[in-house]
Order: sequence, then structure tokens, then C-alpha cells
Amino acid sequence: MSASPLFLFGFSRWKTFVHDWFPLHEVRFVRNRQWPLEFDLYWKRQLLRDPRTKVLAWQYKGPPKLKEFCARHAIPFHYVEDGFLRSVALGALRVPPLSLAFDAQDMYFNAKEPTDLEDILRTYDFDNDAGLMGRATALREQLLASRLSKYNSGHSLDVTSIYGGKTRKRVLVIGQVERDASIAYGCSKKVTNNDLVRLAASENPDAQIIYKPHPEVLEGTAEAKSNPELVNDIALILKQDISLADALETVDHVYTITSLSGFEALLRGIQVTTIGCPFYSGWGLTDDRQPNPRRNRKLTIDQVFAAAYILYARYLDPVTKAPIEIEQALEILARMRAEARA
Repeated sequence: MSASPLFLFGFSRWKTFVHDWFPLHEVRFVRNRQWPLEFDLYWKRQLLRDPRTKVLAWQYKGPPKLKEFCARHAIPFHYVEDGFLRSVALGALRVPPLSLAFDAQDMYFNAKEPTDLEDILRTYDFDNDAGLMGRATALREQLLASRLSKYNSGHSLDVTSIYGGKTRKRVLVIGQVERDASIAYGCSKKVTNNDLVRLAASENPDAQIIYKPHPEVLEGTAEAKSNPELVNDIALILKQDISLADALETVDHVYTITSLSGFEALLRGIQVTTIGCPFYSGWGLTDDRQPNPRRNRKLTIDQVFAAAYILYARYLDPVTKAPIEIEQALEILARMRAEARA
């Protein structure tokens, strides 16, 4: 019997790693630039040819009516995005991810709509799952000890050589790729990185303000919409890609729009202000500037970690191509980083 078809909408052609994640499926890449009405006249019929068909869409890069069409015809559909422990090098350099996030409802960073991740955070009975919470605590400690992050391309160094001696409160502003979908769908107002730096400086007039541009901006693989040099009078701007673990050393407060780096700061017990509404805000852990009425539950940092990193994200061994748990993913990522630095 032939393999069941898996149609990929919005996936760049280089993402051939999807074959490794779904070895029992016939993976079919759908070209991104379609003619008007091509989805209606051709792809709808293709999707209906086999009752075993499944559909994946990379973020919102598929046809506008794709999810609605799949729901109407009972075709399994999921949005896809990189997971929270991705790789050593940047995704923009076409490095396959160690983890992916699949969501049947919406992208996990879309604060406007419910998502599978948000449902886990809203409803899961963490108190009666001692095994899960034991894993979460141990994994959080392992993650901090290993100094791993989503991306692990940054240089490791003693930040005192850049920050100087600490004589006052230290605030780190986390820059993002400003065209990023997580800002477009996770923030209700337009905010640039420079706006964020100015807000942090105005609310912490006696603090040392440090601005960390996104690694892709520093590497030149993503455009900076706001020029960091325009805020160099109020902030120390990091000019090189420093590892996030090092950048967070000696920091008292982090400002972010929607970055995952804000959650990694929370894992280290650092106060975090979120201007948008990332998945980890609204649960009583962050200083939220964008409320979310669906999120009316108080959670611990380990509960949010368990939901996102253990229950929600999925992991794959890049060598054996076999599904793995996060424990193995951390070991593999640490080994890959060590090999890259060597």
C-alpha cells in the first residue's frame, strides 16, 4: 500500500528535513508562489484525492483559506514552527531544527486566538502530575547548568569585559527581528526595538541599559527596521552575538516585546516586562503591558516550562532520525555546541 500523503504549504524548499520527521508519509512540497485561483482549481482536488491526506502549514504562509478548507473536509491540519530548543547555528542559515512545534488551532505566538499550547497552560492539571513536574524541575536545572538556549551560536565570554563592573541596577533589552510574525500576531500595537530601549530607559532612569540586538540582525541575515545607533546615547549596544546565558549574567530586569529570551530570563529568576503577549505572559510571572482575558490562571515557572518544552514541543534525533524526548535533545544540543566550538 502506498504511503499516505502529507502536503506542506508555506515551507521553503530547503526544509527537506520534514522527510525525517514523517518517514511513513509521502511528503509533497507545495510551491509557495501560486497563481491566482491555483489553490481553488488544483490543490483542493489534490487534497481530496486520498482520505488519508494530512496538511502542514509553516506559520501563515499557506493559502488564506487552507485551514478552513481542511476543517470542512475533516483533513488533519497543523501549523508548524521551530521549537524552543532549535539548533546551534541560526535557522536563517538553513540549519535543520532539533525541535518543532505543531499546533492544530493556531501559531503558539498568536495572542489573538486560542492555541493548543495556551489550552495546555489553561487547563492541564499540573498539581496531580508529580512525574511531569519532577521532570520539569530537573530539566530546568539541566538547561541552566548547560547554558543552552533556543539558538546557540553566540560567543561565550565574561560579560564584565563588556558591561563593566556592576554599580547599579542592570536592565537588558532584548531585540527581535522586527518583521517577525511573533510581533505582528503577539503585539497589539506597533513597537520597534528602539521604542523598547527608550521605554526601558525612561522607566529605569538610574539603571544601566544594555541593548542586545537579535543574532540574525548582527549576522546580517535579517534587516534592522530601527537603527541601534539612534539609541546609543541611552544604552550600551552589544555589537557581537553573545550567548544569551552570558548576556543575562548580572542582569536584574529584562524588557522584551514577545521574545522567547524573556522566558529564558524568567527561568533564571529575572524580572521580565513584556510589551506584547508571548505564550509565557498572563500567568502571573511577568510584568504584562498587554493583558489577555483568556489567561486567568496563576502558574509557576516550572508549570509553564513543562507545558511548552515537554508537553507541546516535539524533538527528533538529527543522526538516527528517531523521535526523542527533551532529555536526549539537551544532550545532543550540548554535544553539537561543543563540536562547533572545537
